[in-house]
Amino acid sequence: MTANAQLLTLHDLRPSKIANMNQEFLFSRGDFGRVRQLILAFAGISLHERKENMVYNRLVRRLRATGRRDFGDYLDWVERPGSEERESFVNALTTNLTAFFREPHHFETLAERARMARSGPLRLWSSACSTGQEPYTAAIVLRQAGCEADILATDVDTEALGVAQSGVYRLEAVENLDRESLRRNFLRGTGANARHVLVRPELRAMVKFQHRNLLEPDWPQGERFDAVFCRNVMIYFDRNTQQRVLDRLAGVLAPGGLLFVGHADSGASGHPAFRSCGKTVYERRAA
Repeated sequence: MTANAQLLTLHDLRPSKIANMNQEFLFSRGDFGRVRQLILAFAGISLHERKENMVYNRLVRRLRATGRRDFGDYLDWVERPGSEERESFVNALTTNLTAFFREPHHFETLAERARMARSGPLRLWSSACSTGQEPYTAAIVLRQAGCEADILATDVDTEALGVAQSGVYRLEAVENLDRESLRRNFLRGTGANARHVLVRPELRAMVKFQHRNLLEPDWPQGERFDAVFCRNVMIYFDRNTQQRVLDRLAGVLAPGGLLFVGHADSGASGHPAFRSCGKTVYERRAA
């Protein structure tokens, strides 16, 4: 091959291919485009075009673990109807940033509503519960308020749900809590588990975990909640999907019920079913 031919060949390569030439697996723009289409179809996540490196770093672990020879082969497998890899593909691309008492003003509002609650348990849905800190925080707050509660916690990521159901966390996850809160709500591990805590059984009993994709065509019939947490989820959806999810959330919230969203989730502010009643908190208007 001549020097000029070599230059032409390199010039014709797409930038993403050149950038990844030293990586273990070639990851083309076409591969990235397929990933974006698949995760949008399976989980409603609209991946930004600048997330190429993040996607590569997360999915390359699956290629190694499953012995697939390249991204095209792997994505063919994921796309196959009934593929056993689809769940792991979604898990790999799901972001699970969470913490106990994250955005504390939400839990202050929840406590106020609990103190005003009607007779009977307050029904709450943590719709993207990740590894469980959100629903367990809600359980702590409602128990302290003396309010009976039934909490449903769901997520599309089955691995995160497994952590949530165990109720076991490293000490670092609770380092922002004061000593009294730790004593009341967690059990300290011993021996090999000395660096871990376990959510107390009475709190775990308040929370029921389920695998659920918010974009499933049918949600269980007859659900009705007094409060729904849907925080930092809709930023991953396109605008049409956001509106569709908000429509459905309005359908399961009781009139006067509260919707808690993330600081970057703006869709509820213009939705006719909701009115703002605090910082990133919306009340379901009367039907």
